[in-house]
Amino acid sequence: MNNRIFIVAHAPLAQALKACAMHVYPECAQEVLALDVQADDSPEQSLQAAAQLWSGIPEGDVLVLTDVLGATPANVAQQWARGRQAKIIAGVNLPMLLRSVCYRHEPMAGLVQRAMTGGALGVVEISPPV
Repeated sequence: MNNRIFIVAHAPLAQALKACAMHVYPECAQEVLALDVQADDSPEQSLQAAAQLWSGIPEGDVLVLTDVLGATPANVAQQWARGRQAKIIAGVNLPMLLRSVCYRHEPMAGLVQRAMTGGALGVVEISPPV
């Protein structure tokens, strides 16, 4: 069984990241869920939206990727994850997400490490051509 991935970020980042990942891994669309936290929604509304998004999906391990530690999406992710088999990583970027999707079949501890490594290694300075 594969781990599911839940992206919770400021709108429109969550859906945009999912769309990019599905461009590379279209077969994973059912295993990656995304919640865009709208600027005018209260945390309670966002938490309710998360619950609706996950209704009917079987329980299991979930890697939650969020954008900014301490911001509303991260706080909503933490509340949503209570009582679930979930790990949360803040600072999501596309390399982190792609690595997570690619290795979603690994045990959660390994998946978390791969996601964090992918996110960090995806941030590099590149020089313009000479």
